[in-house]
Amino acid sequence: MSLPVFKVEPGRLAGLGPGSVLTVTGPEARHAVTVRRLAPGERLELVDGAGTRVAGELRTGDGDGMEVAVTAVTSEPARRPRLVLAQALAKGDRDLLAVETATELGVDAVVPWQADRSIVRWKKERAAKSHEKWVHTVAAAAKQSRRATWPEVLPLHTTRDLARLLGEPGTRGLVLHEEARESLADRAGRAGAPWDGSDRIVLVVGPEGGIAPAEIDVLAAAGARTLRLGPEVLRSSTAGPAALAVLSAGLGRWADGPR
Repeated sequence: MSLPVFKVEPGRLAGLGPGSVLTVTGPEARHAVTVRRLAPGERLELVDGAGTRVAGELRTGDGDGMEVAVTAVTSEPARRPRLVLAQALAKGDRDLLAVETATELGVDAVVPWQADRSIVRWKKERAAKSHEKWVHTVAAAAKQSRRATWPEVLPLHTTRDLARLLGEPGTRGLVLHEEARESLADRAGRAGAPWDGSDRIVLVVGPEGGIAPAEIDVLAAAGARTLRLGPEVLRSSTAGPAALAVLSAGLGRWADGPR
């Protein structure tokens, strides 16, 4: 059974090695001791969200903090190409469900996209609160899936912003569209795939109403390629994670995990 994972601030794990003792305070320590009810001698892991993972044993703990005796320290390098999900805002928290599942599947970054046909709108105060909700969703899913590297949540993007992202050097955009002629599964894992040699693959998923033709034109002009997943039309909440699963298998990410 995998060990429970708790997040510490960036830099807190620097310089640690077997035999070190780290004092952890704040909400994560309280969660470990009062919610998870970990007892002295039980094993756990600490991560910084940037790829460092510390395994250790709980020495002491109460509501104010805990001491962890370090037994091992590992560093998980960033994987290439980076997988990014550009998820259109969707009603009923379907966008959050997509982001949550994508985090569990290993996505490296998520981009909230204000598509033309998105019913949900992030405006003024709601924008900051909604973005923070995405950050919390990613954090919870990263902990649940025992990740040492947590996805970045980029600011809200318009279609023009997204086109600029897709046009950056080393980036390949893949727009999921049910009317595309090419299949993602047919290309994944094969030589000559449209993303070969890319540093970053951005999967673009539209809202419930689909991606508007004008948006397809803008993204295609930025170099994106339209691909379909299969004969079924998936919901906005499942299309991105399904595509990530296909890509992860094709890129060999699941053949040998980082741990």
